[in-house]
Amino acid sequence: MLNPPSEAPVLQGLWEAVQAGQREVLLSPYLPASYAFLTHVLLCTPFLALDALGSVCQRVRSWRVSAGSGPPPSLRRWGECFLRVLSRYLSSVLPATALLHALCRPAVFPLLAPSCWELCVEVFACLLVFDTLFFICHVAMHRVPWLYRRIHRHHHRHHLPFALAAQDSSSLELLSLLLLALSSSWLVGCHPLSEAVFHLLNSWLAVEDHCGYDLPWALHRLLPCLGGAPCHQAHHALHNVNYAPYFTHWDLLFGTYCAPERYLRKER
Repeated sequence: MLNPPSEAPVLQGLWEAVQAGQREVLLSPYLPASYAFLTHVLLCTPFLALDALGSVCQRVRSWRVSAGSGPPPSLRRWGECFLRVLSRYLSSVLPATALLHALCRPAVFPLLAPSCWELCVEVFACLLVFDTLFFICHVAMHRVPWLYRRIHRHHHRHHLPFALAAQDSSSLELLSLLLLALSSSWLVGCHPLSEAVFHLLNSWLAVEDHCGYDLPWALHRLLPCLGGAPCHQAHHALHNVNYAPYFTHWDLLFGTYCAPERYLRKER
């Protein structure tokens, strides 16, 4: 085997361990949909705990984007949403992605892991590509009435979204979101390890966007280029602003950006 690059010994060891013990899993046609669903559910659990605490703790309710909008979603609402998302994955997303995987040639995995720098660059590039593709598709779904009615309207049943609702969408929209993410990593041509990190971070950003909390440690407070939950909640309330999922540059360029402060003033 080729010697791993000296700057990434930890990643090389991790990559070799993954290949040695999980090669069959990596080649499974069910991996993309299963990974997307399981990571989404697991990343939602902290916000499930916050919503449960919010029913009894005023401090937690004060972190909500719309602090005066009433109590957080109930456990029953979480359960109903979970069953809807699960049923759509089992009935549509899993079979469709498995068929797509079967039509494609089996992956040939590289021997070497990416360096830490390469991983970071590839993940960031994937996020930028996904953000761009999603912005285009999202604007189209809002501007074309047929697309909105058939594909996107179900997601907007949540005027005040919560974490699990990030994937409470029609089967076509869930499938298109997964294909957009897979296409982004394919266009960048990134390493499988970078791709796994991208999908994980992509899921976290989607969950955080829909969580309904403006937390002091949220990513959009650390990185001003991100819109975060306040911006996305404005989109769910107003429908014609803040189309980009994560970054704000496309909405700023096309005049569709709405600062959260303006939305909150309208709410009041």
